Amino acid sequence: MKPNTLKLIALLLFTCMGLTTYAQDAKAKTLLDEVSKKIEGYDNMYLEFKYSFNNEETNVNQESRGDVTFMGDKYKLNLMGATQIFDGAKLYTISPADEQVTISTQNPNDDGAITPSKMLTFFNTGYTYKWDIKQNVSGREIQYIKLTPMDSNSELTSALLGVDPQTKHIYRLIMTQNNGSKITITVNSFKVDQPLTSNFFVFDEAKYADYYIDRID
Repeated sequence: MKPNTLKLIALLLFTCMGLTTYAQDAKAKTLLDEVSKKIEGYDNMYLEFKYSFNNEETNVNQESRGDVTFMGDKYKLNLMGATQIFDGAKLYTISPADEQVTISTQNPNDDGAITPSKMLTFFNTGYTYKWDIKQNVSGREIQYIKLTPMDSNSELTSALLGVDPQTKHIYRLIMTQNNGSKITITVNSFKVDQPLTSNFFVFDEAKYADYYIDRID
């Protein structure tokens, strides 16, 4: 690669690659902006999803199905036999197997974790993104965007966000953590603007009179 002609070719290739990467990043930003705009237009959302956790080093493989309803910062999540209700201030974790309810405070503005209410918008800040592979899923074209956290101390190494460009809905989220664990969330059903009761996100302690209540400040 030392001759001048090869240097020139290498420089041209590098320049072309740089222009292509910029174009792909611009496309990724455009698609993510369209997803965000679409989501912001809904009053509430209901998702049924498949959750999988894999860590080859520890030989741990888990799969479960769940559902979540969220409206703004509030959400109700059912997963692995437990229920979480966040009313905008307090997080209630209900575990029937343990007959226990844990009540804690959660800051919806905390960027340290991808909560259910952030799952469809977490990519808006703190990540760089690149246009990635396209996948055909039962006749649907799913476009993936690779997200890399800007925070070098993040537990997340990278994430792949699969979007249906036609509906602007998220189909799959694959998160790779720096300990080698991989979490995959696949959306099987997506409903919006469902009729919700006024107390849908309200925890009724009277229903759990026989449960141990653990309050964490």
